[in-house]
Amino acid sequence: MNNIDSVFKALSDPIRLEILKKLYSAESVCVCELTDIFDISQSKLSYHLKLLLSADLINKTSEGKWNFYSVNKDTVSKILTYDIIQKLFL
Repeated sequence: MNNIDSVFKALSDPIRLEILKKLYSAESVCVCELTDIFDISQSKLSYHLKLLLSADLINKTSEGKWNFYSVNKDTVSKILTYDIIQKLFL
């Protein structure tokens, strides 16, 4: 949470909010699944994921050639109130 500007930039886009919603409801999601869910090119999806990663809002783990993403709930809970998390993600 070092760069608050990157956090608010990441939260300002509807696609990134949708990505966060999807990740929040799952333990971990493969990038291949995200590509299928969102109707955007792989390069645009990678761009959105990069912004979310740089804001420390999501985590990435690699298994073989696949990347899996999950919400960094510690960071999210430090930035957003419980009520906002409930409205956005649940």
